[in-house]
Amino acid sequence: MKWALSNEVRPVASSSLPLRRVAVIGLGNALEFYDFLVFSYFSIQIGHAFFPSPNSLLLTLATFGAGFVTRPLGGWVLGRYGDRVGRKPAMLWSFGLMGASIVGLALTPSYAAIGIAAPVLLVLLRLVQGFAVGGEVGPSTAFLLESAPVERRGLYVGLLCSTVYLAVVVAGIAGFTLSTWLSPLALDRYGWRIAFLLGAAIVPLGWRLRRELPERRAEPEEGAEPRGAAPVGRRVVIAGVMIVAATTVTSYAMGYMATYMQDTLHLSAPLAFGEALLEGVVVMTATLAAGALSDRVGRRPLMLGALGMLLVLAVPGYWLIIAMRSALAVYTVCAVFNALYGVFWSVAAVAIVESLPASRRSGTYGLLYSATVAVFGGLTQFAMQWLIGATGSPLAPAWYLSATLLLGAVGMRLLPESAPQAARRGAAAGAVPAS
Repeated sequence: MKWALSNEVRPVASSSLPLRRVAVIGLGNALEFYDFLVFSYFSIQIGHAFFPSPNSLLLTLATFGAGFVTRPLGGWVLGRYGDRVGRKPAMLWSFGLMGASIVGLALTPSYAAIGIAAPVLLVLLRLVQGFAVGGEVGPSTAFLLESAPVERRGLYVGLLCSTVYLAVVVAGIAGFTLSTWLSPLALDRYGWRIAFLLGAAIVPLGWRLRRELPERRAEPEEGAEPRGAAPVGRRVVIAGVMIVAATTVTSYAMGYMATYMQDTLHLSAPLAFGEALLEGVVVMTATLAAGALSDRVGRRPLMLGALGMLLVLAVPGYWLIIAMRSALAVYTVCAVFNALYGVFWSVAAVAIVESLPASRRSGTYGLLYSATVAVFGGLTQFAMQWLIGATGSPLAPAWYLSATLLLGAVGMRLLPESAPQAARRGAAAGAVPAS
């Protein structure tokens, strides 16, 4: 499996997509992740509606994890479809499936109304959501990388990453507003359904805008040649799995914070949803800045620097939150964590995709990303909740996070520099490309 790294500098194509058109892809990407994340933010309320059990939260988190089971299937099926037929058709399929599942989730009756059929429908719709999200990542990331001027790939993919956290911002606003305006009983009965329906409201607009995008098909870049005789592709895949594992656990650890604050630290729901809103704003800003900066200074320095700082701060940061249990401590620590995460995540995304051949980019990245997320993302929140109960220590999530950050650091060391400008400077200085 000797794949060439397709990051050689070439003239900007006339078909480069203006940044304003990137927003069209971002809107669909934001909707898909909004729907996926709302389930996490309202896991306590959803548990009350569908699982009348003392273990309702664990059952809901297990259902949340079920959505990760079908993500690799979606990544493979729609990713390969994007390689064979085109990026746009694959993105339309993923968007349509997500729209259908989100409406279904919002309208599914509770356990009190239809009994066991309620949680069964909940799980089935969650599986469709997972398939749709898994099928979105590969085609949309490949589409943007191939639509970007070569010297602005980091910015374009960083913008796509930022739309995920636009979804977090909107989900945080929805959660904060609903938890403030509605009583706990009303939030359990119908408040979480309103949050889902808000996402469904933009499906028609997003579908029309995606249909108007120009097509992108997998075409090898002219003049792309292997940078070394070693089987670089295998190394990129191994490194990619390790890096995506670290970014996934960090992402879902931050997403779990709203539940952690309410269930473990016994802080208020508005405070918890306020943290989710802060998370979205900080990561959205950090991904954009890091993507643009990586085009100038290279991918590896930013990835390794940000991940290393987060690794050092993980346990002390959780300890401070637990000790103080105040809005100031929570918001300060989470702002720092999310800024560092936003830097290494957006840069890692472009570095991995940039290192794959165009003809297999959508399917390979879709499967690599979705399969890794299925394992680590599906387990993270459940594992953290279980570890807290098993150890009796609210610091357990910090140690779980630290272990996977170490794994990601190893992967980043394995991944060669892929930014064209940085690679060109290294060649001019006599550097030997990593293999």
